[in-house]
Amino acid sequence: MTLAKGSLILIDYTAKVKDTNEVFETTIADDAKKHSIFEANVKYQPKLVSVGESWVIKGLDEALANAKPGDKITVDVTPEKGFGERDPGKVRMIPLRKLGEDAEKVSVGDVIEVDQRTGIVRFIGSGRVQVDFNHRFAGKTIVYDVNVLKSLETNEDKISAILKRHMPVEDSKIVSKLNGNILDVTIPEEIFGAEGLRIIKHFIQTDIFKFIPTLEKINFIESYSNKKVEKPAQPTENKS
Repeated sequence: MTLAKGSLILIDYTAKVKDTNEVFETTIADDAKKHSIFEANVKYQPKLVSVGESWVIKGLDEALANAKPGDKITVDVTPEKGFGERDPGKVRMIPLRKLGEDAEKVSVGDVIEVDQRTGIVRFIGSGRVQVDFNHRFAGKTIVYDVNVLKSLETNEDKISAILKRHMPVEDSKIVSKLNGNILDVTIPEEIFGAEGLRIIKHFIQTDIFKFIPTLEKINFIESYSNKKVEKPAQPTENKS
């Protein structure tokens, strides 16, 4: 039985550019290390996907709709269903001085931001810099090796996966408790001061209420300890 639209699933995948075999993204730490793209601050874990709702690029989304838990599939995603065709109009020459203080530091291949757009430096010379605002993989066919791990059916599984998706902390520090139709989510101390905490809470409640419509309330709990209060010393046992 294939997956219905809106099914929540967990997948592992590794993605590469078809014509060069360049691996550029993976959910698996060992694969990242194998292909020298491992980043210590990246949370390697199965990816949560709502099938048919554009949580992944179109070509992969369509393939997942025809899969089922336990399937291992290889998907070729063409540019029109992936990162788009290359557009020559998105390649521009701009004065080097427009980069301000960063002008002397820029090298070919660097990713920079100009006029609130992200582009790749393709050429530098004669006081000008050529910037390509196409997506890095525009015009490329991308190959995804996918393992469809699990379809999430219980409320507990859905809550756990959604919290892991949005909280940038180790899984062991994610704590929640479902009491009937009320969910308590403990905010880890590491992200108390995070600039995006309000947004994190927003996305958590949006996803959880969407996928568990019977839930009535979510309580976000933040507990602060008074670090100045000295705990009384524990008495030591006299073993003599």
